[in-house]
Amino acid sequence: MRIRNLSSFVKVARLGSFRAASSLLHVSQPAISARINTLEAELGVTLFKRDKSGTALTRKGEKLLVYAEKMLAIAQQMKIVAGQQKQQGTVKIGIADTLAHLWLSPLLQQWQQLYPHISFELTSDVTPILTRQLQQHQIDLSLMVAERGLNKSLTSQTLCSYPQVWIGASGLQQNHQCWSILKMSQYPLLSFPRDTLPWHYLQQLFKSEPNEVVIHTCSSVASLINLAEQGLGIALLPEILVVQQIEAGTVQQLNTEIIAPRLEFCSSWRAEEEDALPKLLADAAALIMQHAP
Repeated sequence: MRIRNLSSFVKVARLGSFRAASSLLHVSQPAISARINTLEAELGVTLFKRDKSGTALTRKGEKLLVYAEKMLAIAQQMKIVAGQQKQQGTVKIGIADTLAHLWLSPLLQQWQQLYPHISFELTSDVTPILTRQLQQHQIDLSLMVAERGLNKSLTSQTLCSYPQVWIGASGLQQNHQCWSILKMSQYPLLSFPRDTLPWHYLQQLFKSEPNEVVIHTCSSVASLINLAEQGLGIALLPEILVVQQIEAGTVQQLNTEIIAPRLEFCSSWRAEEEDALPKLLADAAALIMQHAP
């Protein structure tokens, strides 16, 4: 079973087109078809069904795609271990500010130990922008908020998740009373930028309230915490980001009737990417975050 046949299979599956795979691999379309035919003959199955609507995987093809991707990744890792493909150059990584705030130093330290000849170009931004940059080949790996309906051109895996808490300026809430949604809607809300998952959650949460909710947005975690400390609004943030401020008394955790969902994070890279390095870096990140004390 030849690696190039597996690679062609994965490219056609992810791109949904023999023509697109041909263009990406710089191989003629008949050559791509021949590779797929050879693979189908070896496996004794039909991998694709083609009709007027386009090219789609068969049920058996969907199951085998997972194994093909694993085999390509293993082959890439074997080359790295054997020294045939020295890892050098620059890897561009996008990271959500929350994860940068918590994990950037241990991540970079671990990556440097694993790949000492790689230069890392790091940028922090919100998930919608990171997703677009990943699809447009502006970055190679993204560590970001996990969102449903991720484009099929991207592969993702879970990194971590954190409970969220409401915070406000110290002394804002007295006598430990439980605030209703109506009460909360009377205060400006501090959140991440428009079209992010936290922003959409607040929009949905307060859409039925009679008060017109004011939402101030910022992509910086440190700035959101500072704005809450200064009494400029209340914020819903991962608890791990504000536990020190709560213990120090610079902000107050609010008692509300709302049980906010955990905020989940994932790593993502392009599904058609043959370079195994983005996945290897993502695996290292998951190991650090999921086994942290």
